[in-house]
Amino acid sequence: MSTPNRVYIARLAGVAVFDPNGDQVGRIRDAVARMRPTQRPPEVVGLVAEMPMRRRIFLSINRITSIDADAVVLGSGTLNLRRFEKRPNELLVLQELLDRRVQLDTGQAGSVVDVAMERSRGGEWALTRVAVREQTSRLARRGHLHQVEWDRVRGLGTLGENRGTANLLAVLEDMRPADLANALQDLPDARRNEVAAALDDERLADVLGELPEHDQVEILAALDRERAADVLEEMDPDDAADLLNELPPPEQDVLLDLMEPDEATPVRQLLRYASGTAGSVMTSEPVILPPDATVAEALARIREPQLSPAVAAQVFVTRAPLTTPTGRYLGMVHFQALLREPPADLLGGVVVNDIDPLRPTTPLPEITRRMATYDLVAMPVVDRTMRLVGAVTVDDVLDHSLPRDWRDRDVMSAASAADEAPRDGDNG
Repeated sequence: MSTPNRVYIARLAGVAVFDPNGDQVGRIRDAVARMRPTQRPPEVVGLVAEMPMRRRIFLSINRITSIDADAVVLGSGTLNLRRFEKRPNELLVLQELLDRRVQLDTGQAGSVVDVAMERSRGGEWALTRVAVREQTSRLARRGHLHQVEWDRVRGLGTLGENRGTANLLAVLEDMRPADLANALQDLPDARRNEVAAALDDERLADVLGELPEHDQVEILAALDRERAADVLEEMDPDDAADLLNELPPPEQDVLLDLMEPDEATPVRQLLRYASGTAGSVMTSEPVILPPDATVAEALARIREPQLSPAVAAQVFVTRAPLTTPTGRYLGMVHFQALLREPPADLLGGVVVNDIDPLRPTTPLPEITRRMATYDLVAMPVVDRTMRLVGAVTVDDVLDHSLPRDWRDRDVMSAASAADEAPRDGDNG
């Protein structure tokens, strides 16, 4: 595998990183360049890789043996797990330069769509070329793309300038919501809010569910109230209720009033339950079918792509009505049981009800104990008249059992000692 002498950095975003044995250790998220006091282009000192548990580390450019469109390969299997922190004289190429509004030496204005790093004969990497798209007044036509030398572009040397979001979104669009949430946490607050606001409602709702509570609140507060209500409508009711719980009651009421009544009603119901109970952590939209539905219908229902794995793992069987609060709860059927039954059989003949359902007031420790005892992915929650009001899933339990800041970037306590170590590739 050979390394080209010129690499466009936006094309590296998301590329897998492998150790010498061929084991994947992470994915590339950015490149780190060091500003120089002279007019020379910035020196590329390394790449930022994202490891498991969302931890980002620094990979010295000298430790990388090959770079191409499919893989970055390290020359050593030993990694410095110190959490990456940018230094004052450094810049993150994608985060800080992509979409920057600049001017060519010809006077033409444009925005940065990519930056190339190039290796010299001495083995040093530097930012040498910039891909700039012209600004144009024609709404239906994209501006011409220029690929020019670094020193032909004005506006790259000062950080913090106003930038657009289109090209950064293009780099981030294929990320999973959890990875995109992780990337947003690395952005300055203003830039993060700008990117979040540019996402469509459904995408932003998915990403908010993966962010720490304080980031959720700050992003929501940066939106106008109508847009914030639209995003809340796209969230699962339990996630929306959790987010609204972080806001003052008057603000909760304003946003709930702006939501469509059908979307706001289940959220209002969840907000009534005490914190740390089944009612406060459950989803009010599990998969619910009547006893006369067939196994084939149940399998088709749990295949719906918008369902999370935990919600799709079982079907709850009730009398009509089938929206919470339902008619009388009859039991549930795990998807593995559905796979073993003839497609034409009725759910009423395979339903299981030998485990007592939860009550809305059941405390979280009791929920955890019972789910662990019976190896369950989800448990039904019923009211006093045995109507199904929701279901608690294992991801709900984990989300509310872990520390409140578990989604923050720096959560790997096992690597905390490594944070004091020198950065990989440092001499001192």
